[in-house]
Amino acid sequence: MRERLREAVSGSSDEPAVGLFVDGPNVLRNEFDVDLDDVRALADERGRLSVARLYLDEHATPGLIQAAEARGFEVCITSGDVDVKLAVDATAAIDDLSLLTIASRDTDFKPVLEHAARRGVETFAIAPGEHGRSDALRNAAHDDVTLE
Repeated sequence: MRERLREAVSGSSDEPAVGLFVDGPNVLRNEFDVDLDDVRALADERGRLSVARLYLDEHATPGLIQAAEARGFEVCITSGDVDVKLAVDATAAIDDLSLLTIASRDTDFKPVLEHAARRGVETFAIAPGEHGRSDALRNAAHDDVTLE
């Protein structure tokens, strides 16, 4: 009964559950010109997107927040370190995911990807551009892509 209820709420159990966690301050920079639709599409093509969160600091503009929400992201704003909140949330979600996707250029998320892999969860790293790519993050993930 619980399994059927879970499937009804979250979708088909045949499709992998994908979690997308975007490090806003490190990805949404002028020098990278990243489109959130592109980031979402990369994660979405790998399975059923069950979590799509964009993490921002308290300096985020209302326009950015509105645009992210319009693209289907849950926006998480923190007055503290965005990295800590994202890492804690991504780690907490691991048991409910088939694929953990992190969009960032920050090596701080390497332990999260490694932990997910040890738990049997596939990992995917999205870098905002060649200049913004973390080799450590890329090497920790099962798969990676660099946005152009």
